[in-house]
This record gives sequence, structure tokens and C-alpha cells, in this order.
Amino acid sequence: RLRALNRLQVMLQHLKMSKQTDSTREVLLEKKGGAGIITLNRPKALNALNLSMIQQIYPQIKMWEQDPETFLIIIKGSGGKAFCAGGDIRAITEAGKVGDKLSQDFFRGEYRLNNAIGTCKKPYVALIDGITMGGGVGVSVHGHFRVATEKTVFAMPETAIGLFPDVGGGYFLPRLSGKIGYYLALTGCRLKGRDVLKVGIATHFVESEKLPALEKDLVALKSPSKEKIADLLNSYHMKCTVDQGKVFVLDEHMEKINSLFSANSMEEIVKKLKQDGSPFAMKQLETINKMSPTSLKLTLRQLREGASMSLQEVLRMEYRLSQACMKGHDFYEGVRAVLIDKDLSPTWKPAALEEVSDEFVDNCFKPLGNDDLKL
Repeated sequence: RLRALNRLQVMLQHLKMSKQTDSTREVLLEKKGGAGIITLNRPKALNALNLSMIQQIYPQIKMWEQDPETFLIIIKGSGGKAFCAGGDIRAITEAGKVGDKLSQDFFRGEYRLNNAIGTCKKPYVALIDGITMGGGVGVSVHGHFRVATEKTVFAMPETAIGLFPDVGGGYFLPRLSGKIGYYLALTGCRLKGRDVLKVGIATHFVESEKLPALEKDLVALKSPSKEKIADLLNSYHMKCTVDQGKVFVLDEHMEKINSLFSANSMEEIVKKLKQDGSPFAMKQLETINKMSPTSLKLTLRQLREGASMSLQEVLRMEYRLSQACMKGHDFYEGVRAVLIDKDLSPTWKPAALEEVSDEFVDNCFKPLGNDDLKL
């Protein structure tokens, strides 16, 4: 009887989902063959994640994970321009200003979703075609497979808005080779196309126009194992010749990145960049000087600590940091300067690295007691 009940639940779920595929929904949840398909559907907002999308995706992933008829989960973005350009920062800013609960609920929901993806027992395939930043990285990078295309643009640009590279950035960034993750986190450097694969953010590279065919083939797989899915992705990857001979954009700078960004403090990194004096180092210095000094210090420590933590421990730590940023000054000022007024000249407080005390940084990492993130 229990089995019949389960089957009924699954059928009802499918009916509910087929109703949900009208084009006005912010997220489409469909079942095709043995695949659960999530489509982020806010193309005008570059598919930025808001709380209602997160609240729809999370239980759906949990349900598919338990469903014996679902063998894999695919996530993609609509509109052709972005996979997902991040979280809905404006809404969080407005809420934070007036002390609305959204600034807690959003981060809590988002990090729980990141964890659900990171621990998902079903193979999870993210088609990261187009802009993939911040929150978009969070709903892709923790899954088993990430397929980049020539249109992919990856970045974690949070230090420019008084935040830090969250969504598990403290977990995956320090695990990239050498110090490249630290470099990407502190400077917000953008990587495009094949470089996203070369740095280890993507697992496969396929032409953008081949994605519909790839998706069709994934859906057609009969009760596929992770290995079968990997084989299919590999076959597409091997056939793709776009930018095949292209040298990794940071190749010639890797030695410098590894030595300059291995320092133990932000002040030391800045000192090393000044001492180096090469055009590359000067350019990084110029970039870092524009970032929130508070964010830079939080980020460096986040990555150094996250390097030896589990994903769950990292997300718990990041939730504490998110709430510290919501109570501070720089996040609201950064969002104003970059997203609202777009004058790109934020007034950071404190204005210099030296003025951000260790004591202040320590406080941001302190447990929140009953308010801590529960996973």
C-alpha cells in the first residue's frame, strides 16, 4: 500500500509540474524521461536567484533524490545570455536596510540549497552556458558535472560590493590548483569559455549550440549510472573543437599568482604586489585598491579557514559572515555604487586595510548561537 501511495505522490507531483511549465514562472521544474530538469527562468534579470526560486528548487531536489524513477538532475538557465548571474542582491539590500527577515532567510535558504546540491545522491548536471556568477556558481559548482561553453563567463565579484565570495566559495576556491582561487576571490577576475574548464570550475566543455542535443541524449539514457552520464559528457567534450588550441589566459602569470597570493595577510599581499612591480602585479594592486578593505580581510580568512573544512562547516561559517555584512556599512554602499547609482565610486568604511582590526574580523566569524545555520 505504501508503494501505491508513493506512486500516487509521484504522479501528483508530475501533474503539478506539468502545470508549472508556463513561461511566466521564475523557475520551471519538469520531469523528462528519467531526468528532473530545473530551468532558471528570469532571463530579464539574467536568471538571478530570489528567495521564492530557492524555496521551489530545494524541496524539488530533495524529492527527486528520493524518487526511484529519477536518475539525474539537470539545471540550466533560459534566455541564452546567462545561466545565473547571482543572487537577487537588490531585494536583500532593501530588506537589510529596514531589518527585514529576508536578509536572514535568503542566505539561509541559499546555503541550504548549495548543501543539498553538494550532498545530492543523484548525478547533478549544470549547463553553465553564459554568465555564471556568485549565486549561479553556488547552484552549479557543488554538483557532479559542470558543462561550460564558449559563452560561459565565470566570476566571484563580491569583494567589489562589500560582500565575500559566499555560496561555498570558502570550500571550492581554496581547493583549486595553487593560489588561483585566492586570486579569483580577491580580485573578482572574470574567466571565459575554456578557461573556466582549465581552472577546474567546469568539468566539461561543449559548444553552446550543442546543448539541446546533449540534454536530449541525457534524457534518453536508460536508468543511467554516474559513469554512463560521464561517458556521454566526455563524448561531447572530446568532439568539441572550439578554442581547442587556446592557451589558458592566466598561464604566463601562474607563478606570480602562486607566490603573490600565498601571503598570510592582505597587507602582506599588497606589499608583495608593490615589491613585484610588474605590469601584472600593478594591475592587480589597482583592482584590489578598489575593493572593500573589510571584504578583502574577511575573504582571505574565509578561504584560509575553508581550505580544511567540510562544505557544511564552510556554509555555517559563511552564514555568520553574511549576517555580519548585513549589519555593516560596506555591503549597502557597494550595492549603491555598483548596482543602483552605478557611479562605481564607493566610500568604504573603514577606508584602508590597516583600519580593519583583527578584533573586528574575529567578531564576524563568531558563532550565532540559536541563529546559526542548521543543515
